[in-house]
Amino acid sequence: MGGAGSCNLKGGSSFGADIAAEITPIENWLELEAGVTPLFRRHSTEWDADLLFKKPWTLSKKAEFMFGVGPEWVHTSKYGMTTNSAAVAAVLDFMFWPSGKHRFGWYLEPGYDYNFGSGHEQSLGITGGLLIAIP
Repeated sequence: MGGAGSCNLKGGSSFGADIAAEITPIENWLELEAGVTPLFRRHSTEWDADLLFKKPWTLSKKAEFMFGVGPEWVHTSKYGMTTNSAAVAAVLDFMFWPSGKHRFGWYLEPGYDYNFGSGHEQSLGITGGLLIAIP
């Protein structure tokens, strides 16, 4: 869980929160992350829900890196008009653990989104926050 910021490549930025859960179906090869991000800007609210397929790499006992890509559903409410569209997201996920036990840590995740809906919006974003391992 953490904070999120996004910048549309045609102009405008929005900010919000991020919450996601991650599981590892294939150790050292595949992680699945499902997340929701509400983003807010003047006269507009956007809810992004995504499912990312990530390849993990262990850099050290205290640092990990993942590259992920996956589908995204985008629900936008702008000036009272609501739209839904499909998109694709690609992310770089950097995770840092203060101890080698991986119970608590923090992450930084820059990303790129391409929306297949009207206007084919493209955006760059970043999320960051707290990691909590659930045994």
